[in-house]
Amino acid sequence: MTKEAVGTTILLASGEHSAPVTQWAARIGLTVLILAVFGGLCWLMWRGYQRRAARQADLPAPATGAPTAVDQGEGVEGVYASTTTHGDWLDRIAAHGLGVRSNANVTVTGEGVLFARAAASDLFIPAADVVSAELAPGIAGKVTGGEGVVLITWRLGEYTLDTGFHPRAKADRERLVEAVNGLGEKERANA
Repeated sequence: MTKEAVGTTILLASGEHSAPVTQWAARIGLTVLILAVFGGLCWLMWRGYQRRAARQADLPAPATGAPTAVDQGEGVEGVYASTTTHGDWLDRIAAHGLGVRSNANVTVTGEGVLFARAAASDLFIPAADVVSAELAPGIAGKVTGGEGVVLITWRLGEYTLDTGFHPRAKADRERLVEAVNGLGEKERANA
């Protein structure tokens, strides 16, 4: 016999055995506690988002319908990150679905900028409301580092907002910024 076999035989002969591995009542109680804490945290986050939307209720509703001349099949594909108050890239606008992150297709025409969003209603920014566009490292809901987010600054009533869009193709970033800035230049020239 080997040494291991002799040791096992001695343990069995002495009547000693290992403690029970699982205490089911304790495990079930701990699982229920963890699920309750997680559920409570999710509810608090949902409630905070609802309160933010209620605080921003005075924000006018943006245009959601697309102009008839816009062909929604063309444009730049990417991710609509969010809309924030101008200059504060973390102050997400929750009202009117402007804070909903979604896959989107952006089309820029002479009438304005159309975000055809998959998970929320479309957003149309009239050319007269466009202030400018630039590249930025991020916005609430999307941080890329470098200059990966196209940041469109626009007016909605008396508010100035920033909308972040992350194009799928890197080459589309500069092209989109130029197209949006071209809208602003046309409007300033016509004014």
